[in-house]
Parts: sequence; structure tokens; C-alpha cells
Amino acid sequence: MRDPFKIDQPTCISFSAGRTSAYMLWRVLQANAGRPIDTVVCFANTGKEVEATLRFVRECSIRWQVPIQWLEYRDALPGFAVVDFASASRQGEPFEALIRKRQYLPNPVARGCTTSLKIRAMHKFVRSLGWTDWDQFIGIRADEQRRVAKIRTRGHSTESSRETMCMPLAEAGVSVREVTAFWQAQPFDLELLTVNGRTLEGNCDLCFLKPQGQRLALIKAKPGSAVWWIRMESLNLASKPSGARFRNDGPTYADLARFAAHQRDMFDSDKESIACFCGD
Repeated sequence: MRDPFKIDQPTCISFSAGRTSAYMLWRVLQANAGRPIDTVVCFANTGKEVEATLRFVRECSIRWQVPIQWLEYRDALPGFAVVDFASASRQGEPFEALIRKRQYLPNPVARGCTTSLKIRAMHKFVRSLGWTDWDQFIGIRADEQRRVAKIRTRGHSTESSRETMCMPLAEAGVSVREVTAFWQAQPFDLELLTVNGRTLEGNCDLCFLKPQGQRLALIKAKPGSAVWWIRMESLNLASKPSGARFRNDGPTYADLARFAAHQRDMFDSDKESIACFCGD
């Protein structure tokens, strides 16, 4: 039986900087005795990842001796920039540049942010290497059945038919239990709170796809995290009607900040985040 972590052709490993994608990377390194030739590991930074996430990317690279390409969206050609831990954006600059260029706020119906900030940035980088066809390794587990079924049905990403989506963790039957057990045995870890296998602060700090109660709890813990989101909702965007926001089915981020300052605990541990390419 073929090892799903074995690589034998050009491959881009999507490293979301969560525990699951990091475990996938470790399994790839073990199966191939290091990073195979014609393989790149890409981390796409939106500028809204928390500092612990950036430290984790650097730590994985150093401890496992694997180069990781830090990429960021740019609104000028070639559409991306290669950065590193020191030069990576930390104030949402790539995300804000996309919002200003598109003149609208992403939302659950028309997200756009994941596609432009992550998927397309990686694709443009890979194509800059001269690749025309490649495998894309993504960190989706066997217990994420809906995401697995959706991707298997499509076979490739929404952005490129020349890219074959591969889910080695799902093929190997890996669940959150294996991932959790792995990190409990490691000398380092992603220093973010996890509840029932979910990393609450993962990806963009206050992503609008996170449940309202979760965002409230995060704002309560770090009030300053809401500032950027509040400012984005106050931008005078040409295509944005007065009062438009990241989500129209709930309060604004300014309202959430006010609620968080007065509520004791609004976190709903039963609600799931809306899934997207960003990962865990």
C-alpha cells in the first residue's frame, strides 16, 4: 500500500501554521527522510495571525530543519511577496490592502480573503518557480468528513485545475486524537488555547467565520485585538452601503468590543467555526 505522505512529483505543502498541518509536515519529512526535491512548504501570512502562530512557524522550520516560504499578498505584480519572521506583517497590512483594492469587506457569503490572501498567493509563488502541474498537500484529517468529501469530489482547487489536492492525513485515517497525542509528546507546541481539538485563536485572530461567542471571549481576553476589525468596518468603501460589515447576521465588531467589556463569559463551546482553506 502506498504511503500517502510519500512525495514523488512537484508538491506544494500548505502550512496553515496549525497543529494539524504541522503534524502533516512532520509526517512528510519522516516518510521522505527530509524535504524531497521539488517540494516547497508555504505559509501565507495575512497580517492578522497572532504572534504565537508566527513563532510556531519559525520553530517548526528550525527544529525540523525544513525551509518554509513565508508569503504575503500584494496588490501589485507578481501578486505576492516573500517575507520572513522578522519582516512579516503584523498589523493586517496584506488583508487591508486586499479590502481597499476590492472595495468591499469579505463576509460568509463572499469571502474572497482566503482565496486571495492564501490560495492565490501560493499559486503565484509556485508558478514563479516554473511549475505548471503539481500536488497540493493540505492538512485535513479523516474526522473532518464534510471537508474531505467536498475536496475529493472536486479533485482540484477552485483556482487551478492543474493542481491536484492531496489529503494525506485523511488517507492515513489520522484524527484529532493522533494530532493531539503527537504534540503532547513534543518539546515545543503552538502556544494557543485549544478546546476539544479546536485552536480558538488560530488563523486570523478574530476571523468573522468564528462563532460570535468565541470572538467575544477572544476580545475579552485581548481587547486590542478588535481595533483593526473595527477600523475595517468603519472604512468608507465605494461599494459598501452604509452600515455594511463582515457579518450582517450579528453585531458589529465595535458592538462586540462593548459587549466583551461588560459580559463575563459569552463563549459558546458547542458552536463550530465555518470551515475554510485557512486550516486549523
